[in-house]
Amino acid sequence: MKKYAIEIKWGIIFALMSLLWMVLERLAGLHDAHIEQHAIYTNLVAIPAIAIYVLGLLEKRKKFYAGTMSYGQGFKAGLFITLVVTLLSPLTLWLTLSLITPDFLENARGYAVESGKMEQEAADAYFSFTNYLIQGIVGAPIMGILTTAIVAIFTRKK
Repeated sequence: MKKYAIEIKWGIIFALMSLLWMVLERLAGLHDAHIEQHAIYTNLVAIPAIAIYVLGLLEKRKKFYAGTMSYGQGFKAGLFITLVVTLLSPLTLWLTLSLITPDFLENARGYAVESGKMEQEAADAYFSFTNYLIQGIVGAPIMGILTTAIVAIFTRKK
């Protein structure tokens, strides 16, 4: 496991960043008073997410590969970060919806119905813990692999 200590560390940092992001969204009112703006501003999480992958791969290059790293080595390291993030996603979702913002799903359902974006039944299905859990377990590896594929290009060094 020592071989993957850097990736585990950055996967945990990513999960902590995700929780902090949810706290910031809640404090900004994006989970209640300004929920109509949530879909726009939540995408800004990509900035720290990408930064974490960059920092993780740069640390891997410096400390594990002695300053040089091929694209394949970087891609493999990024995939392991993604695995950690994916494995932690159910926990981060539970912490988010239980402790940080327990009314989010109810607020999102209400907004979707009241604004005419969804019928009640569709909103109930979409804004549910189960659906968000599935989205996280499927979405984390997809976004992680895409991020890794791009970041590994910029962090390789011969």
